[in-house]
Amino acid sequence: MTKIYLSLMALLLNAAAFAQTLCNNGRYSGNVYSTISSTTDIPFGSSKSFSGSTQTLTLNFYEPANDTAAKRPLIIFAHGGSFIAGTKDDQDVTELCNRFAKKGYACASINYRVGFFPFDSTGIVPALLRAVQDMKASIRFFYKDRATINKYKIDTNNIFIGGSSAGAITALHCAYLNKTCEINPYINQTTLTASGGIEGTSGNPCYSSRVKGVINLCGALGKYWWIESGDVPLCSMHGTNDGTVKYGQGKANPGFPTLYMDGSRMIEAGIGTAGVNHHFYTWYNADHVPYAGTSATAVAYMDTTEKFIRDYLITRLACTNPPLQLPNTPAGTVTAYSFTPCNTNVTMACSVGIQETDPTSLVDELYPNPSANFVTVVFRNSNEEHQLNLTDMSGKVIFSDITKEESYALHKHQLAPGLYFLKISNARGESSTKKIMFH
Repeated sequence: MTKIYLSLMALLLNAAAFAQTLCNNGRYSGNVYSTISSTTDIPFGSSKSFSGSTQTLTLNFYEPANDTAAKRPLIIFAHGGSFIAGTKDDQDVTELCNRFAKKGYACASINYRVGFFPFDSTGIVPALLRAVQDMKASIRFFYKDRATINKYKIDTNNIFIGGSSAGAITALHCAYLNKTCEINPYINQTTLTASGGIEGTSGNPCYSSRVKGVINLCGALGKYWWIESGDVPLCSMHGTNDGTVKYGQGKANPGFPTLYMDGSRMIEAGIGTAGVNHHFYTWYNADHVPYAGTSATAVAYMDTTEKFIRDYLITRLACTNPPLQLPNTPAGTVTAYSFTPCNTNVTMACSVGIQETDPTSLVDELYPNPSANFVTVVFRNSNEEHQLNLTDMSGKVIFSDITKEESYALHKHQLAPGLYFLKISNARGESSTKKIMFH
């Protein structure tokens, strides 16, 4: 018992030291950089557009100028525009990217495929799915970069996604629509499979699309109960007079009624039993996207938006800086409705990293697996030393190593294609064994 207690204390102290290092000198809590460097039109994938042509997907990347940090948290923002318009250059998302880059974050504003017809729920569901697939491709792009050339210096344990209006709807569904049985009432399985499934085929296959949290600005989710126990925490801001995406519950109406969804207030009321933290702020009497624009009123709303998101992010990074904008009381009352959860999922081959579901496993994720050259192993506890032993089918140990890093790239090198077994163990005598396939 004493040994277990001491081990737990050591892990807690290591985690505290890590958080202190991450947030030192005001980074992530204050504007520690005055100059921002941006790179525009970076390709991260491609896919078939609504019109049937191949569309190259691009993003704008923002980072502190002359930043020497070896890895930075990343925020990926998606623009609004009702899934028929908007670009990565829209003022509200570029303003958010600039503001958070000044705090030390890396930020990306992404393009996703827009356009649909008819202008109703039949047309908008495939458009939303395309946007989700493209956002997932952008996440995988940064996982791939980290595992290969590491050009963008991203801490893949701290990737956040968010957006404004349709971009927020995209981010919510990207994080919480994770079972095919959830989307099947809206789009049949044959069509879903043909379009690439929930992960899609927009680029960077076999890498992870896992995120640390979601930023929802005036968005909504198809069903609040898609947010389940174990899902990542959520930050939401929404106006009570939003006539485009309802604060409570109703059809999104960007000039024409489309999909019936649960807005931020409905999500707040419904996910309590899931145990998922919801950092929620209500703009009383505000309409849709009140922070967009350059008027004094819009700038004031943007200032509040920045402060509230900042507080959510530093909490997720385990920083202890005092909050700048506390959550307020939600307006009105809504009643959570009854539902029957579903559990069926059809996984596309080589579309996502293998995420570990066993809570006792030392491994959090493996990707890509199968692989032609290397597999990235993400450890569940990044604050301890891990021993790795790779064996072939006969049980012969053909490779061993020790690492204290949060992840490890296991390279194929001269190994023959085939099935291998990777055993990971720690100093406490715990171990996990995973199958690795090289081709």
